[in-house]
Amino acid sequence: MSHFFRENHHFDTLVQEFENRLPALRAGGAMRIWSAGCSNGQEALSAAISLLEHTPDAAKLDIRILATDIDPEVVQFARNGIYPERFMRGVPEGMMTKYFVKDHSDDTEPHYKVRPILSDMIRVNELNLLSAWPMTKRFDVIFCRNVVIYFDAATQSRLWPRFREALSPDGILFLGHSERISEPGTFGFECTGPTTYRPQAP
Repeated sequence: MSHFFRENHHFDTLVQEFENRLPALRAGGAMRIWSAGCSNGQEALSAAISLLEHTPDAAKLDIRILATDIDPEVVQFARNGIYPERFMRGVPEGMMTKYFVKDHSDDTEPHYKVRPILSDMIRVNELNLLSAWPMTKRFDVIFCRNVVIYFDAATQSRLWPRFREALSPDGILFLGHSERISEPGTFGFECTGPTTYRPQAP
């Protein structure tokens, strides 16, 4: 099971990146974020909450978050956006009130429904990372955390160039705490923080 705000330092970096891009966004620019291997959707929601906490009108800007996973069941779960209370670990009470509606209809455990201010920023689709990627535009931020650890080294080596190509020239790739790109320069990346990578300058 995934968690909200897992590896919180990545969301701090996301907010810093968002702040840097905010003038361009207010001038009509766009920001695209991809949660690859999104599981039940907490990662994408954590990203949206982080941006809204920094800038309350972020939902009015051209910001879109794509969340994908290979498992159709978790994709449907993320689309439904209803989380049992035990899934809400890591979400402060104030954020739960602001971004979720509490539902007591289940006698066994309260559930929390995602408010539209979050769900409208996110699109959830089924996608196999090892197959073709239908997305045509590049992403400013890609989260691919605790996914590639399940692939062998040869498969990882095939994925890194694809992520590099999917990123904008000044984009960011976040990996999980136990994942690394071995010799990142070989794949056109440079490490700029804990499990944080940017495209290498030409």
